[in-house]
Amino acid sequence: MNERFPRVGVIGAGQLARMMVAPATALGIDLLLFAQSPDDSGAQITHHIVGDYEDLEALKVFAADCDVITFEHELVPLSVIKGLEATGVKVYPPSSAFIYSQDKAEMRKKLSAFPAPKWKIATSTADIERYPLIAKAISGGYDGRGVWKINSQDELAEVLKTTPQLLIEELISFDTEIAVMVARSPHGQATSWTPTETVQEDGICTLTISPAQNISSEIAEKAQKLALDIAQEVGVVGVMAVEMFVKADQLFINELAMRPHNSGHWTIDGAVTSQFEQHLRAILDLPLGDPSMTADIAVMGNILGGEKTDMYRPYLHLMARNPELKFHQYKKEVRVGRKIGHVTAVGSDLLQLTTDVQHARDYMSGAIDE
Repeated sequence: MNERFPRVGVIGAGQLARMMVAPATALGIDLLLFAQSPDDSGAQITHHIVGDYEDLEALKVFAADCDVITFEHELVPLSVIKGLEATGVKVYPPSSAFIYSQDKAEMRKKLSAFPAPKWKIATSTADIERYPLIAKAISGGYDGRGVWKINSQDELAEVLKTTPQLLIEELISFDTEIAVMVARSPHGQATSWTPTETVQEDGICTLTISPAQNISSEIAEKAQKLALDIAQEVGVVGVMAVEMFVKADQLFINELAMRPHNSGHWTIDGAVTSQFEQHLRAILDLPLGDPSMTADIAVMGNILGGEKTDMYRPYLHLMARNPELKFHQYKKEVRVGRKIGHVTAVGSDLLQLTTDVQHARDYMSGAIDE
């Protein structure tokens, strides 16, 4: 075996780690996952060890076997990441950048020069004069969790009971929501994919359309430049999602995610270089790949758990009906509302692509039966 191929350690073994396996295998890179359970999506298909991601000593042992460490989720305590770095381990993104995806208040402070909703930190209802507003947990929230639309003082008081410190943001009546995926390497090479429109239902992204259809080419360019500037400002290494609101010709930074992200899943089937391959290239300081699209449009739909538990049987109908669809199963236990896979279609007819992807989503969840 050629020992010059590096070993990448990934803390977390969910679907994002699972989707990293194929490009790692293609590149000859050894992937080792730090899983919470052998049943985790990624742990089912590649080398892993099981442990607690808050246990610094266990992670030090894990990291000693790896050339570089990266993350599949944002839940690893900053103190643990710093503890790994103190032992000389290469950790990407570094703790100095990672804090901005873990702590929304720190992110807002760091990006104060960038366009964003007006914000403040609140610990009591006395801090707030105007409603409605958006309240966010400063850490730990994702997929719509830890985010509340607040219409009154009473509602705010209720949320403060369980979350005593909140990031309060003005409610932007935006036209569309987009995400720009960027990648940056340790020596500062950076690339971005086309802006992606994200369609949300109950705080969960259900559909993405790339390139975003409802924005001008000027706004698209501005969004990509903003995302690349932010990548440099925070010093990220690896792939990052920059979520933004678009209102007329204005952009507002919403959130950062310093890892491969749901809004970039389309890149597996619709870009020359997927976000998962690019993440590996970036953290290994390899030259970055071409982020260009391979078709005019890519539509990705998240499959959410519903009445059906058998995810294999739907292939009979869906593959016959739409042979061009690409299916990605995470092999997670099916629970109502949980992301258990995604389906992608690429081509040039937006209406057809969206219709086919929506039909596949609904059929696999059991919302429709034909």
